[in-house]
Amino acid sequence: MSFDEMDVGTIWMDGEFVDWDDANVHVLTHALHYGTGIFEGVRCYETDDGPAIFRWEDHLDRFYESAKPFEMEIPHDPEELTDATLELLRREEMASCYIRPVAFFGYEMLGVNPSDIPVETAIAAWPWGTYLGEDALEEGVDVGVSSWRKHASSQIPTGAKMTGAYVNSVLASIEAKAHHYVEAIVLNKEGNVAEGPGENIFLVRDGELYTPGLAESILGGITRQSLIEIARDEGYTVHEDATISRGELYTADELFFTGTAAEVTPIKSVDNREVGAGERGPVTADLQSRFFEIVEQQPPEYADWFTPV
Repeated sequence: MSFDEMDVGTIWMDGEFVDWDDANVHVLTHALHYGTGIFEGVRCYETDDGPAIFRWEDHLDRFYESAKPFEMEIPHDPEELTDATLELLRREEMASCYIRPVAFFGYEMLGVNPSDIPVETAIAAWPWGTYLGEDALEEGVDVGVSSWRKHASSQIPTGAKMTGAYVNSVLASIEAKAHHYVEAIVLNKEGNVAEGPGENIFLVRDGELYTPGLAESILGGITRQSLIEIARDEGYTVHEDATISRGELYTADELFFTGTAAEVTPIKSVDNREVGAGERGPVTADLQSRFFEIVEQQPPEYADWFTPV
């Protein structure tokens, strides 16, 4: 669904709530030309106790950490961004939505070094359903291994959500769609599995879970870490620093993506080869069910994951 089809009203921009259609920046904004921005993606869920943001503090911590490689000084402290986000959701009366905080070097001058350019900050929220398709959570998705490799942390910090770095993901996604796949899997420069364009990946073999570690040039996803904790709480063995070869994708019992947008999405085929039985496997189904149970019910053992609206 496009933004024009959504019932959306306001966006917070540097201390003010402005109409959605008026939330504009100049065409000579530095970040538009050089990718010098950072962002987060966060979900708010409609829970048994009312709307609640999932792991907001963890996302906010990463937001400020992502600014450090740029030496970017965000002109708003975490408390102000939290208050702004909560007020935005109350104004929009959103019980379930996706939240996008973004900060970027704005309009002043052009030239690669942004050190003298002001930082602009905004927060938007909108309804966003199943990211990879309406039936993806139950039926799984078909994916292809991309010819584009994930950049190494020696090239661009892989632990930071920088806007410019996502050109890598855009290229992989475009290629996947051109080959009639729903999504891509990206290998790192060594040829091992890194992640999806906007998701982390888990492999299931003999009832145990494997996921690439930070050394494999992945983003340390917050949903990824949540699934690791949930899986261990449910009694599964999780290898969170695994090195996974391309060939292991074809022989896995199960594969699934995790991410704020993708949540927990099964992978039913890779490069036209069925994964397992070619459908959502039992371990994936179990963990997916537990994940949604947690975000809907806020059980006491996970209470610190939620910020009530």
